[in-house]
Amino acid sequence: MDIKQQAGAQSIRRALSLLRLIAQHNEQGLTLSELTAMSGLERSTAHRLLNCLLEENFARRETGGKRFQLGIDAMQMGFSTMHHLPVIEELRPLAMKLSRLSEDTVFLVIEQGDYVLCLLREHGAFPVRIFTIGVGEKRLLGIGAGGLALLATHTDAEIEVIYKRHQDTYRKAAMSLPKLLEKCHLTRRNGYASIESTITPGIAGVGFAFSVSAITQVAFSFGAISPRLTGQRRAQMGRLLMDECSAWQVHGYPGRNQIQPIG
Repeated sequence: MDIKQQAGAQSIRRALSLLRLIAQHNEQGLTLSELTAMSGLERSTAHRLLNCLLEENFARRETGGKRFQLGIDAMQMGFSTMHHLPVIEELRPLAMKLSRLSEDTVFLVIEQGDYVLCLLREHGAFPVRIFTIGVGEKRLLGIGAGGLALLATHTDAEIEVIYKRHQDTYRKAAMSLPKLLEKCHLTRRNGYASIESTITPGIAGVGFAFSVSAITQVAFSFGAISPRLTGQRRAQMGRLLMDECSAWQVHGYPGRNQIQPIG
């Protein structure tokens, strides 16, 4: 690669790094100063690349403000993958494996702003199936097991901000801020989230969150009737999620041979 090609590739990487930062903070947007500080770029370089993103509609400036958010063309690129999301194809085999090992209902959710979007629901062999959320449905962070696992990856200060934006919804779910923070602290200590009767009375769940890219977090969770997911088995299912998802991050999915149900 010659010097011109190297310079061109470097500019593309820098522009993409700005785009990732904007996507990560799209809810509130970022100022040029914040983008410069987070990216480590010179202000003049960040300004030049940001102008290019604006001209190409990959970024937009909020009306009358100084904050930048994703532009319509960036969003359109995201919409174009909705019926063939790479993360679904990547993680479907793991969802199937988890449902066979646990025999319970498995959910895959992805974090979108203050919400989670359900991407997959895979039913296991256990006759009582769980339908607390369907594919394509959204739910506020912290309400379900997967959403709680994802919320716990945020700082307490960020959780407080999210709570204040949606306090009416949290209160309807009987979730005060101290209670939500307590659940997030427990999730961090255990390594996995645990809920019971939060969405539907008599239904329990465990969830685990992990990264699939530099800016994308997802969570797998098990859902089952409460008598099936108590005490030792709940901890066992939590460890199963942690082990399998962590192994996927390192090795990818090795295959589906010799998978036997657990207890």
